Amino acid sequence: MNVSEFCIRRPVATLLMSMALIVGGLFAFGLLPVAALPRTDFPTINVSADLSGASPDTMAKSVATPLIKQFTTIEGINTISATSSQGETDIVLEFDLDRDIDAAAADVQSAISRVQRRLPDDMTEAPSYRKVNPADQPILLVALRSDVMALSQLDDFAQQVMSPRLSTLSGVAQVSIFGSQKYAVRIQVDPNALASRDIGIDELQDAVDLANTITPVGVIKNPDQTLTIQAETQLNNADQFAGLIIATRQNKPVRLRDVAKVIDSVENNQTASWTQGSRSIMLAIQRQPDANTVEVIDRVKAMLPQFRDELPPTVSLDLRLDSDPRGGSRRRDDAAADHRAGGPRHIPVPAPAYRDRHRDHGGSDLADRHDRRHVPARLLHRQRLASRSDAGGWPGRG
Repeated sequence: MNVSEFCIRRPVATLLMSMALIVGGLFAFGLLPVAALPRTDFPTINVSADLSGASPDTMAKSVATPLIKQFTTIEGINTISATSSQGETDIVLEFDLDRDIDAAAADVQSAISRVQRRLPDDMTEAPSYRKVNPADQPILLVALRSDVMALSQLDDFAQQVMSPRLSTLSGVAQVSIFGSQKYAVRIQVDPNALASRDIGIDELQDAVDLANTITPVGVIKNPDQTLTIQAETQLNNADQFAGLIIATRQNKPVRLRDVAKVIDSVENNQTASWTQGSRSIMLAIQRQPDANTVEVIDRVKAMLPQFRDELPPTVSLDLRLDSDPRGGSRRRDDAAADHRAGGPRHIPVPAPAYRDRHRDHGGSDLADRHDRRHVPARLLHRQRLASRSDAGGWPGRG
């Protein structure tokens, strides 16, 4: 008995099987994953290095160039591209598709260890690296802005509250913060005031370093126990720094405010994000490769009201980019976060081809917008690295 004869002789059974197939198909359709983009995995590693206060030119010559020269010895690299800005350098290493990403990460770590001695001594932290997939672009952009609250306070809320909570959501890979304004105290030294008191800049720096420490001041021991002596020496704001005694001249103390202007500021005042013409803190949320885009977006949106309840009414929390496939990838006209850094330097090194990985869903730059020049890796050590300054600036730039 073939299938046709079975269906003719048993119409009721045939009808029931057809209905079962339809119901099963409808049920399975609801379980199909939905994603805005197809899954593509490129073996890519991002290397980041920070040197507070260094110019883009210094970052390019003293940090990016030694790292790139060492990375060119790694097998299987397809493209090396670097972006240097004020105090920061980001290097993207794209490997051949058949290269194992874990083995490549081990090679990158070894290269960083070998080149560390040739990096500036002022670098407090070694360059870090992480495995990334350029195809995993942010699915959501969340903007924090306020006309009353300081940007450093918004940055603290984003770093300490929002980013950790969002990172714990199922399907969220990482939360990046653009336009970060981490609080810091800036000391603007008056050279004439130092010279008149016969104080060197190194003496001032040593005094500030020694006064702002969290290490124990001593230990008390007896036959039964050992006690560590802690003192409240941590300085937290500009007023506390201003009263710091940095030297003694003619039996009189010289305080920091006598030779410098001490102000409350941020670590990097040459970077900013803008939303609707106002400074803001931008959070970019990326999903894990296997995560369902719709579900991740729904989880993030469900948590946003909790953040709004914890923020004062003067702070607005808005979605700037929504990649929900149900409504299409949509962006408001003012959604792009213009993240700028003063005087950036780029060192793209195609081997053999360069691919731009710094663009968002809409095809516009998500972060810095700069021209790029290509320099063959074998000629890198003989070429003068080109630079391009951001001459336009932005309102309120310090």
